Amino acid sequence: MRRLHEFLAFCCLIVLTLAPLRAATASEITIAAASDLKFALQEIVSNFQAARKGDKVDVIYGSSGKLQTQIREGAPFDIFFSADIAYARALRKDGFAATEPTPYAVGRIVLWSATRDATIMRLEDLADPKIGKIAIANPAHAPYGRCAEQVLRAAGLWDKVKDKLVFGENISQATQYAETGAADVALTALSIVLSKQVADRGGYSLIPETLHSRLEQAYVVTRQGADKPLAKAFLDYLKTGQSQTIMIRFGFAPPGQAAR
Repeated sequence: MRRLHEFLAFCCLIVLTLAPLRAATASEITIAAASDLKFALQEIVSNFQAARKGDKVDVIYGSSGKLQTQIREGAPFDIFFSADIAYARALRKDGFAATEPTPYAVGRIVLWSATRDATIMRLEDLADPKIGKIAIANPAHAPYGRCAEQVLRAAGLWDKVKDKLVFGENISQATQYAETGAADVALTALSIVLSKQVADRGGYSLIPETLHSRLEQAYVVTRQGADKPLAKAFLDYLKTGQSQTIMIRFGFAPPGQAAR
């Protein structure tokens, strides 16, 4: 009996010794990411975590402008993925980023509808009285919203449709408006409408890139994430062939290449 007690005590000692070691070796980072990345990044993060047992990657999605503001106000983000390189540059310039902006993709904007055949829709059709509300992300802080406004102005439609516009806080919410019938059509991100969650609910047509500024997207490591090995490991994983294949499948073009 005494030996049994000694053995159990030894086992408890081993457990107590190893528990802090596991806690010390496990790591966690939090990413702030533009909403157009939601479905692609979910898949990439899932694959990354599957290969790194114990490590955790949390992702908060939102509009690039609002996420940038949160970082300036001290939000605990380690990496910032912006849908517009300008926001990443601004953080670096003002001392809130530990690294220079690194381009990771080029995005595309599309016309999408759950109630109309958007595959044959022209921009001019948006002025048709039969089309009620048009959803876009808020141009004040969402890059895709700003590009949507540029498209409408370049096509000579802004004054004709501005009273029809409903604004989402980010590109995901703008898409939801069209999904739920709160809007007839959305000017949204190709990466969202190619997701399984959205693809079967409607159709889309690509908007010519000549009508808006280039959606060059970039990331920075924040000051908080500067000394975290897991942040570097994740960014290295993002550059792998497996991750890049996922990005391309969701309609993103690699940096330096023309978007799809």
